[in-house]
Amino acid sequence: MMTSLYVEGNTPFHRLSTFTKLTILLLTSIILALLSSIWVQAIAVILSGALYISVGLGFKQSFRRIRPIVITIGLFAIFNAVVLTPFDALVSSLRLLAVVFLAATVTATTSIASFMAALHVLLMPLERLGLLKAADVSLALGLVLRFVPDIANRYQALKDAHKARGLPVHPLKMIGPLIILTLKEADSIAEAIDARDIRGH
Repeated sequence: MMTSLYVEGNTPFHRLSTFTKLTILLLTSIILALLSSIWVQAIAVILSGALYISVGLGFKQSFRRIRPIVITIGLFAIFNAVVLTPFDALVSSLRLLAVVFLAATVTATTSIASFMAALHVLLMPLERLGLLKAADVSLALGLVLRFVPDIANRYQALKDAHKARGLPVHPLKMIGPLIILTLKEADSIAEAIDARDIRGH
């Protein structure tokens, strides 16, 4: 059973339209990119972090969702501290962290159907120019958003199964079974899509 990044809730951010959320994310990203004040970036991290936690996931689950990205930002900060300056590294890392918190909030408070509908509308001008199929692109995004948590859950299930059998957990050895399970799920989804004639033609 596939899961979703969406979290049911009735917070003020949940009630905003998808276009409003995406606009807030875009404008915030632009503003933070234009400002180099460490205090502005720090305040942005605090506010966006508090907003993210408020969607109803709880602190532990909230952090678990973005842990790989946070680790990547940490490595990025170390690299920047070496090639640039510690100040620049801190500012850029805080900026990225604030945007990640806000993006995670948008993802957690917006259903996949809403994302797909909004993207379909935004891509219609490109479809009129004959550059792409808006329905196909929005469907692809929806599938990506569905598959990301599902793959993570499958990996965790394989990891737990190894531990239950007393076997050592080697991530590289689990890639094969994980790919097979994911491809099987992809095949069943593709068949369902074709059967329902969901894709645009």
